[in-house]
Amino acid sequence: MTIDDQRARVSGAAQQVVRDHDPRSVPLTEFFGACFDAGLSWVHFPEGQGGLGVPRGLQAVADAIFQAAGAPNPFSLNPIGYGMAAPTVQEHAQSDELKRAWLRPLATNEHIWCQLFSEPGAGSDLAGLATSAVRDGDDWVVNGQKVWTTLAHRARWALLLARTDPDVPKHQGLSYFVVDMHAPGVETRPLRQLTGQAEFNEVYLTDVRIPDAHRLGAAGAGWQVAMTTLMNERSSIGASGIRRGDGTIADAVALWAQRPDRHTPVLRDRLAQLWLRSEVQRLTAERARATASVRGPGPEGSIGKLVGAELNKQVYEFCMDLLGPEGLLYGDYTMRDVGETEPGPVQQRFLRSRANTIEGGTSEVLRNILGERILGLPGDLRADSGRPWREVPRG
Repeated sequence: MTIDDQRARVSGAAQQVVRDHDPRSVPLTEFFGACFDAGLSWVHFPEGQGGLGVPRGLQAVADAIFQAAGAPNPFSLNPIGYGMAAPTVQEHAQSDELKRAWLRPLATNEHIWCQLFSEPGAGSDLAGLATSAVRDGDDWVVNGQKVWTTLAHRARWALLLARTDPDVPKHQGLSYFVVDMHAPGVETRPLRQLTGQAEFNEVYLTDVRIPDAHRLGAAGAGWQVAMTTLMNERSSIGASGIRRGDGTIADAVALWAQRPDRHTPVLRDRLAQLWLRSEVQRLTAERARATASVRGPGPEGSIGKLVGAELNKQVYEFCMDLLGPEGLLYGDYTMRDVGETEPGPVQQRFLRSRANTIEGGTSEVLRNILGERILGLPGDLRADSGRPWREVPRG
C-alpha cells in the first residue's frame, strides 16, 4: 500500500467516525472509543490497539478532520495518558491483552493516567530515585514518595519508576511498573500552587503490591523503558498547534486586540517578535514530528519543549506588561481542581507559566541533553558514575 493509499485510508476512516459519532452530539467517551476502534487514536500503533499500523505522520490527517468536526484534543484531557503512557504501554507491556485492557479506556479518557517519576531527592537526577520495589512471589512491594505528580488525584493508573537493585549503578537498578492508583497503600496529597489550583500532587506508597504482570520491560531495564516515556513526554509537551497562530501566542494577540488603549510602538514590536518566534517554534515542531514519523521521538523533542517553555513565559510576561497595573489584579486563589472551571484569566496563565521550565524536564536538563546528544559536546562530570547506588551519598 502506497503512502497515498494509507493517507486515503486514514482520511476515510476519520470521516466515517465523524459521520457516525458526531463529537458535538454524542458523549466524548463514545466518540473517542469510536476513534480507538477505527485505529485513529495513534495511527502508528498496531491494529486492535488503537492504530492502523501506518506511519506516525498520518495522525495529523485524522486529527485535522476531528478538529474541524469540533472534537477536543484528547491530549488536553489526558496528557500523561495520551502523550506518555500509551506509547510506553504499547511498546513494553507484557501481553497484547494488557495493552488492549489499558489502552482503550485511556483513549476514551475514562481512565486518567499519571507519572510517578520525580521524588523530593531525585528530580533532575531522576536515576538517583530511592522508591524501592522488592519482589515477593508474583508481586512487587513498593515503598517510597513521589512528588510533582500531575493529575494524581484524578488518575486511575500510574507509570512508576522504582529501584529494584540498590547494589548496582543507579541507572542499572531500576524497574518500571504500572500501578493501580486505587490500590491499598497509595496516598495522594495535593500541592497547592501559586495560581490557587492543585494539579500537582505528592504521592506516598506504603507496602503497595503490584503484580509482576504489570512490569513494563525486564527487571532492571527500567531506565531504558523510561526513555520511551521521556522522549514522548518532551515531544508531546513541545509540540505546537498545527495551524499558524495557535497556542499561547493566540492569547497575546487576542489581548492586544481587546486593549487598543494600551498600544505603544515598543509593545507592538515585542508582540511581532514573539509572533515570529512562535512561528519558528511551530515549524521546528513540525520538523521534529516529521522526523519522529520515521524513527520515533528522539532527543530532538527536547528542542520544542525547551523553546516552548521559555517562549510561554515571555508571551505571558508581555501580556502582563500590556495590562500594566491591571495585571496585578488576581481575585481568586480558591483551592480547586483543574478542569472544574473554564481557563482562568491571563494573570492565572502568567502564574502557571512559571512551571513550564520545570515540568517535563527542566530547561537546564534539556540544554544538557541537546549539548551532549545532539551537538556531541562533553558531558557533565558525574562523581557517582559506576558506583553502586547504595554507596552514593545522599541528603
